Amino acid sequence: MDYTRKLFDKLSVEQVKIELLNTAYGNGNTFLAKLDPRTLFIWYLFFGIVPWFIHNQAVLFSMFIFMVFTTILARVSPLILVILSLGLISQAGYMVVVSWFFGGNLDVLLPLMKLTLKLSVISLASITVFCSMDPEKLSDGLLSIGVPGQVSFSIAYGYRMLPSLLEEYHHVFLSFRLRGKAPEKNGFLYWRMIVYFCKLAVLSFYPLILSTSKRARTTVEALETKGFSYAFTNKDVKKLKIAHLKFSVRDCIFISFSMIYIAGTFMLFSH
Repeated sequence: MDYTRKLFDKLSVEQVKIELLNTAYGNGNTFLAKLDPRTLFIWYLFFGIVPWFIHNQAVLFSMFIFMVFTTILARVSPLILVILSLGLISQAGYMVVVSWFFGGNLDVLLPLMKLTLKLSVISLASITVFCSMDPEKLSDGLLSIGVPGQVSFSIAYGYRMLPSLLEEYHHVFLSFRLRGKAPEKNGFLYWRMIVYFCKLAVLSFYPLILSTSKRARTTVEALETKGFSYAFTNKDVKKLKIAHLKFSVRDCIFISFSMIYIAGTFMLFSH
């Protein structure tokens, strides 16, 4: 019972909100967080695309080990890693089931493992990069590479609003539980309770969408009052906003080490 209670404490809405805030704002002291966002974009551009064109299992596994190292270096939240692991396991599991259903055998496991390894490398690279940048840094980095200001602001705004939306959704869900009536009998394997909670989870989205749309109008009016549209069309404002971004020796060391590691991996396992 103690282990069960600890597990539910970690899965509470409040704990999830704390993990989201830590992911967005709590990794500012790591090595990767001090890199220029453009360096992280270049690094992610390689590890997000190249693994799709690699079929050597040894090279892919070496890249996976490197991604694990960078993930540890970025201090990624355990909650995000658990969600990633569940997603990869479920995807590989249903592929195996489908392949066996259509007459496959154990020979299909090797291609599926290779695909899962590729997805793991790309997913860990994504987590490493985006957990190493707070919303403001991510927004400024996107703005510096030519992304429209409205898009970069929307991404940063989404980061900021996600914990609030999660908390509001939890309040709506609890209000439905207070006004509703739970099944008197749980049913076999608690299927009645599962159906009941799934129904409440879906119904809770409608008030949340309405509240978000009303809040969005107020936010837009407040931003326009402060000159939001003019700021993103003025080159001087953009130049001032991204003036703090600059490449440093730390960026060169990180890119150089990554290039040396990948080049050594290809030279060692490509034969």
